[in-house]
Formats: sequence, structure tokens, C-alpha cells
Amino acid sequence: MKLKKLAQLVALMGVAGPVLAQEAAAPAMQRVEVTGSSIKRIAKEGALPVQVITYDQIEKQGITSAEQLLSTISSNGTGADNMTSGNNVFGADADRVSGGASFASLRGLGPNSTLVLLNGRRIATHGASGKAVDLNSIPMGAISRVEILKDGASAIYGTDAIGGVINFILKTNYNGVEASATTNSTQAGGGMNRRASLLAGHGNLEEDRYNIMMSLTVDNNDKLSSTQRKFANGFQPGRGLSPDTTGTPFANQLTGAGTALGTSFSVPGDTNKYLQANPLSFQGKCDSVPGMSQYQTALWSKVTSPLRTTYSCAYDYGGDYVISFPVERVNLLSRGSFKLAQDHTMFVELLGSRTKATAEFTPMQIQATAANGGLYPVGGAYYQDLSAYIATFDKTKPISYKWRANDFGNRTQENTTDNLRLLVGFEGTVGQWDYKAGVSHAQSKTNTKLTDGYAYTSKLFPALASGIINPWVGGGQTQSEAAKALIESTMFRGDFQHGKTTLTSVDGSISGEVLQLPAGAMSAAVGFDLRRESYAFGQDIDAATVYLSPGNAALEKASRNVKAVYAELLVPIIKDLEMQLALRRDDYSLVGASTNPKVSFRYQPTSWLLFRGSANKGFLAPSFTQLYSGQLYQELSSGVIDTVGCARHPGDPAFCAPSRLNYFSGGNTNLKPETSKQGSLGMVIEPVKGYSASLDYWAINSKDRILNRSATIVLQNATLLPQYIIRNPDDTIAYVQAGWINAAGSRTRGADLSLRGEGNTQGYKWNAALDGTWTQSFKFAEIAGQEYKEYVGNFYTRDLYLRWKHNASFSLARGDWSGLLTQKYSSGYKDQVPNGGAQPYPAGFNPKVSSYTTYSLSGTYTGFKNTTVTVGIQNLFDRDPPFTAHNVDDVVGAGWDPRVADPRGRALSFQLKYKFM
Repeated sequence: MKLKKLAQLVALMGVAGPVLAQEAAAPAMQRVEVTGSSIKRIAKEGALPVQVITYDQIEKQGITSAEQLLSTISSNGTGADNMTSGNNVFGADADRVSGGASFASLRGLGPNSTLVLLNGRRIATHGASGKAVDLNSIPMGAISRVEILKDGASAIYGTDAIGGVINFILKTNYNGVEASATTNSTQAGGGMNRRASLLAGHGNLEEDRYNIMMSLTVDNNDKLSSTQRKFANGFQPGRGLSPDTTGTPFANQLTGAGTALGTSFSVPGDTNKYLQANPLSFQGKCDSVPGMSQYQTALWSKVTSPLRTTYSCAYDYGGDYVISFPVERVNLLSRGSFKLAQDHTMFVELLGSRTKATAEFTPMQIQATAANGGLYPVGGAYYQDLSAYIATFDKTKPISYKWRANDFGNRTQENTTDNLRLLVGFEGTVGQWDYKAGVSHAQSKTNTKLTDGYAYTSKLFPALASGIINPWVGGGQTQSEAAKALIESTMFRGDFQHGKTTLTSVDGSISGEVLQLPAGAMSAAVGFDLRRESYAFGQDIDAATVYLSPGNAALEKASRNVKAVYAELLVPIIKDLEMQLALRRDDYSLVGASTNPKVSFRYQPTSWLLFRGSANKGFLAPSFTQLYSGQLYQELSSGVIDTVGCARHPGDPAFCAPSRLNYFSGGNTNLKPETSKQGSLGMVIEPVKGYSASLDYWAINSKDRILNRSATIVLQNATLLPQYIIRNPDDTIAYVQAGWINAAGSRTRGADLSLRGEGNTQGYKWNAALDGTWTQSFKFAEIAGQEYKEYVGNFYTRDLYLRWKHNASFSLARGDWSGLLTQKYSSGYKDQVPNGGAQPYPAGFNPKVSSYTTYSLSGTYTGFKNTTVTVGIQNLFDRDPPFTAHNVDDVVGAGWDPRVADPRGRALSFQLKYKFM
């Protein structure tokens, strides 16, 4: 970050500092358990960096989901783990079964490397993808606070938390009834969010010896389409952006043996042999059909062969994309706490949620060929004669074509995910020892229905071959009634696939003082965690019968047992210096065992200065999906070049411009666990009471990182991965074997900065804060044996590793009034260059994607009896997402990137909260 920007931030803050205690001061001598340790102690800044976000802060920022909350946390990655990016059937690493789900990814290390907890305990992973906890399952209406442990590989919760731990802590011992209603509407239309919640509780645990509470939250989010935002435009060739597809609503004709175009064609004065043609392209009228344009061959000549595109039209499918889809979400939490004796409490907690997300994708792209029997017949009512443009056109032959089948409708999936967890727990004190124990069972189940846009393969191609359906519908035209009826007869609608994860767990720990040392009491904790995990994914019908069906191949139910034991010591070395020593052993029944240590220290030589640091090892076992998911047959959505084959057969279109490329993706039973070594070193200062700052430098080195290897990446590394490119006897590619691999590893390092300030001036209480993350480096090798490559500040298809991100806030309160101003900032980065990096670039192409800054403002009034009113404006200055020219086949977003920006624009939020008693 530039010095000028830093100066602006300091001026905005007016402070130099997180407070040494990151929460309000606890009652005198109250011992609490802080995320990152099982030993209760007097609340104070510990050896590990923990960011705390209260529910009041969440509400005043207009945040209604855990995904929105994670976007404000600077240590969370800038990746494709949000719901917008998940609404995707393309992209280098598309998760085709996570529709409606969103995930956390601390340090950008992936959802599997981030441990999401509820009250310090694990919950079931998403029922469809099985890879991580779906943030939609978190009952935000019942949250008390969120604690983010930024130091990863926790020996207490699990060494699989390589990126860190996010602990959602629920309200407990609530007494009263509170109802609230929230709306959040965009100025430009679309994407309206609504929420209603009820929180009720009865009884006081200390006085009545019991407390019963319940929280119910209902959310309803409307659809937002790219057509509702001007910046979502994939056809801006002057800036280096245009669609790389020839699947168009007005179909492009293809060459092929026995077809009207033959195996190739030429045009007068040109010796090249071309492979596709469209009469609108010859006439310069591709744009006469909405969403279509002349294919910009010069922009993609090194990526997709000009022999295929010169006389073709293109279609802006990215500009026809559903940015965010309709979501209905219900979360219910009920909890009963009972005082069994003075120092012994039992509680029963039931958590349930249902999320229904209706995901929409662009219409299917159909390739009608002799092989699939879909050729358009001679004598058909819509037979397209190109003799006027191509002398060799044979109108006695049928037509092969590529068609974006808009008349079949958007591919629509209804994903319903049900989450349930029942927990029985005990906690208390025996003598000088604190104990806690729990037994829980959790499950997540996802069912997917296909409701529109999908057709039976066996019915589709005979229908196309009938000649009744017109693949050349021009602007203002429609299909005939007979064609509409025939299309409808091919459609598949109904239950398609389902997945389920379960987690049964028994855990317990005891902690207390074990020895008096000259510098103070040494405390210890020991605990265990026994889990049985399972995952199953199946099809309700044979997926092969549905053309371009989504999802993964079936996975028979797989289960594993995980046994973990851990110990922790808190040792005072000398006055004001203490060490935290922890050791954890995990034993996975299907993977193996690993023992990993963690060492940290806290040194406070004076009241205003604290030093802290840690060193630890991590261990992440492969998930069920990564190990056992079946092989799924797919097809690359854009033109490709077989670089190895083209070099051996120069000029041959079968190698240099293949019409399509098939690939398989799926699990890999030979995967090894990821391992890591990491550490942090930091300091906290409070030079003046009320003003404080912390700076923590961190580093994480991992080995055998588990990555989903896309077919594109295999092709780009063909000389290193020849075993994954399966060829026919004639040397053409039969298919590419893609899927999960152990990559070489990664090395990342950076620093977290936190500033806090507070004061009271002439009756006005103010508070200022900033939490930011500076990433010095993120390097990894895509394939073992390759040189590590730097990704900070550079475009990448999975995660963007930005140099600097922060969230800053300034609040002001007096009497019944309070206000909050927040700033969210993300630094810019180098864009994906057009045409595979070939120069010269288009004159209007800017290789740098600009930084992104948004402001939000809210005001709260509590002057009405038992009532709180909050009004806020998000994206106060209506900042559009920064422009990016990336290929939509690699990352979602035409002209913008949902990994960085919020597409909703300026929005008004209104919340009314009433306490009945």
C-alpha cells in the first residue's frame, strides 16, 4: 500500500491502534475460555491473534449473512467460495455441486483449510460438496460474537485448521422476547434482501437454575441478473474483452464429413481452410440478434484457432449470467440450560436450518453432429443454404451446427439443504479443575431438482434432426408452436441428485492449575475428540441420460473414524513471560495418524507493550470427495489447442483447432495429506489509554497441497503430465484425465495490522478501528517439479492474492443516537492478459485492475420505548466494480469479478427491533 494511502487511513482513523483487551472488560476475576486455548483465564490479550466481531457491529453494517460478514474480514481469502461464483458450470475450478452454498477460506488456502466452529465445536460439512461448512447453516440471528483465530493449525481444535479458525459464539442465558425485521434494497433494482427474526428466552440460570431460549430467523433474497447492471458486459473488445464462444442463439454451422460444409471450406482469395460459418458473420450482422457479436478473432487467435472463428458469431453468455439467485433460508436454534448443582451445568442444544437456492445458468450449448444424430436435415423448413458465401457448400447434405439453445430456457436447479445438529453438553468445576464434555450428532443433506433448461439426450437429438426446431431464430422471431411442443417433450424436470454428510462426536476436556512456579501458577488442559464422519452422494436418475447434466459422479457412502487427543500447558517462565505448549495427535482410520506440536509465547515487559508469537505444524487429511468421488464426463466449453499434437502435426485442424475436447474429473485414492509448518510473531502497544495497535507477521509453508486439476491446466502442462492426456491411435486426444492431485505446495507470508481508538468528547462517545492484512508473498507450483510462482497482485483463476485489504470504521454515539461509518478497501492487481498473453494488446486494454473502495453509513435511534431503529446505506457512493478483461471461461463475471466486488451497488437497509419484555 502506498504511503499516501496509509496517511489517508491514519487521518481517517485518528488513532494509532486493537485494544489490549479486544472485548469489553470482563467482570472482576471472571475466567473465560478464549478461542485458541482450552484453559480458562482472566480475559486479556493472549499469545495468539484473535479478532472479535460483536453482533451489534454486524447489525449496524447491514450484514445479514455469514458470507457478507466474511467479506469484511481482511484475513479471509479473495476467492471463488461465494454464492455468486458458485452459481457456475464453467471456470477453471468450478464446484458443480455447491449451488446455494458459500464457504470461508482464511489466508486464501481454501475452505478445507479453514475450521468453522459453533461454540467451539465442529458442525457437519455441506451435504452436496462435502468439502467444508456451508456458512448458510450458521444461525446469524442467534450470534453473540464471532472470534477469528488468525494463527492456524490449532492443536486444540484440529491441526487441519491450516488457514485458521472461525468460531461463531451463540447467545446463551437470554431472558425476554425480541423481534426484528430487516430489509435491504438496491437502488438499481434486483437483489432485494429481507429478514425477520425472533429471539425468546425464559429463566435465569443463576437465579432460577434454568434457562430456555429459542431463535428463529427467516431470510428471503431476490434474484439479481447481469442484465440489471451496466458494468456486467462481456463485449468490450476495445478494452480487451469479448466472448470466447461460438455457441450462439443464431447457430454457427460446423464442418464435418458428410455435412453441407464438408471437412473444411475456403473463401475467394484465401487459401486457408475454415471450419465454421455463419451468414450473419459474412453480412456483418451478428449483432442483429440480442447478445451476439462478430467473433473477435484477433483477441483470441492464440487461444482459439482463427480457422474456427473468422466467419463465426459470438455470444455474450457472461453478460446473460445470473449474478445472485433467489435464496430462502430458515435457521432455528433452541437451547435449554440447567443448573444441576452450584458448579455444574447441563445444556441441550438443537440447531436446524433449511436453505433453498434456485440457481440459474445460461441455456445449454448444443453441438449437433453426425456422431450424435442431431444434424439438421435436408428439406427441413429452416435449412440454411450458404451457397451464396461458400462455393463448395453442398445443399444435398445435412447441417452440423453449434447452438446456444435459448428456447430451452435457462438451466435451473433448485438446491435444498437441510442441516441439523443435536448437542448435549456438560460443563462445570470440580475443585480447581474446569471441565466440559459433549455428545453431538450433526448432518447436512442436499437435494437438487432440475426445474428447467435440461433435456433427455435420447430425445434431444432426434428432435433436432426432425427439422421442426429452428436453430437460426433471428431478432424478433420465435419458434413455431410445433417446435415449442417438441422442445417441451424432450425436457427433464424432477429430482436429480442428493448428498449427505454426518458427524457424530464425543469430546471432553479438563483444565486447571497444576503447579505453583516462582513466576506464578502453571495451568494445564487435556482433552479428546472422537468423531465419525460420513459422506454419500448419489443420483436420483442416471445422469448420463440428461444432456450436459451438472454435478459429480455418484459416491457410495464412505465413513471414517477420527480419534484425537491433545494436551496444553500454560507455563509462566518469569514475571510477564508465559509459554503456551500444546500437542495434538490425530488418527484417521482411512488416512493415518499424525502428531503435531504448537508453541507460543506472551511477553509483556510493561503495561503498554506486549510481544507474542507462535510456531506450529498442521495436518490436513483429504476429504471424501477428493478421495472417492467417481469419474464425471465433461466437455470444455471453449476452443482449445493441443499444443503437443499441433507441434507434431502442424496445420492439421484435428490437433491445432479441435472442435471440442472431452475430459474426466473426479477423486484420487492416491492422495496424500497436506502438511504445513507455520508461525507468527507480533506485538501490541497501548501508548495512551484508549489508543492501541497490533502488528502480527505470519508465515505458512505447506507441502502436497491438494488442488483440483482442471483439464485446461493439464493441457497447459502437457509435457509434464503426458500420462493424463489419453490419445487415440491417430494421435488425436481421446480425453484428458483431470481431477484432484497433490500439488507441490505453497509458501505464503504477510502481516495483520489492527488499530483501535476510543474516547469521549463533550458527551460524544467515539470509537475508531481498522483491521487490515498485507500479503507479502503467496507462491506455489501448480505441478510438482515446477518452479514456485508468485501470485500476489497477479490474476489467477482460483484465488486472488491481493497485496492489501482492510475494513475500517468510525462510530459516534450520544444519548439515544449513534452512527457508524465503515470503509472497505481492496488493492488492485494485474489483470489476465488477452489472447494468452500475445502482444500487442488492444489499445484500450489496461493491464491493471484498479483498487476497490466502498463506504457504508448507518444511524441507530433507541429513543422509542423498547425499540431500536437502524437505517443504513451500503456502498454510499454507488461504486461500480472495477473493470477486468478476464475470460469468463476462467472466472465468473463479465467485465467484473465477484471475488473482489459487490455487484448490488448502492443499497438502503432498514431494521426495526422491538423488545417485548
